[in-house]
Amino acid sequence: MPVVHSFDPPERFVAGTVGTPGERTFFLQAREGRRLVSVALEKQQVVALAERLDQLLDELMRSDTRGVVPAVAPLDLDDSEPLESPIEEEFRAGTMTLSWDPDTERVVIEVFPYSEAAVVAPDQVEEDFEEPEPDELLLVRLTAAAARSFVKRAEQVVEAGRPSCPFCGNPVDPDGHLCVRANGFRRRDP
Repeated sequence: MPVVHSFDPPERFVAGTVGTPGERTFFLQAREGRRLVSVALEKQQVVALAERLDQLLDELMRSDTRGVVPAVAPLDLDDSEPLESPIEEEFRAGTMTLSWDPDTERVVIEVFPYSEAAVVAPDQVEEDFEEPEPDELLLVRLTAAAARSFVKRAEQVVEAGRPSCPFCGNPVDPDGHLCVRANGFRRRDP
């Protein structure tokens, strides 16, 4: 049986970073009372989770007639505080699932650890594959309002990184970058 870090609901569930832009480590962090769990993940995973969560909430909002799902994050749930210490990585995120539980009216997020055994090569896609049982997982159940608040903060955290090049979209370091669309030439200031 895997160790399940369950938060139903958490007092706080946020995406955050440690480090300077270009060298940041991203974390999901859940807290309930004194219990604190931090899971490391990639920036792209934060982006994908926030986008898909926002899409799910929009779909639910269109089909919901009771007004359970807010259109925007409630101001009283804004969270701009840094990650809580100590930040001790429980595991590195691999697969994440997202669902809606209509009985409890909660968004359910499951984060499974990255596992080399779960990586499927392109030539193995057609084969029957059984994903190995994880050693542990993070299970978070959020209200729709808390989920909207998570999305808002996750977008702010991602945007706080390095600015994007207007031509190629790649991140620009403080000393500039070699843009592939400029054939390797750097722009010079006049």
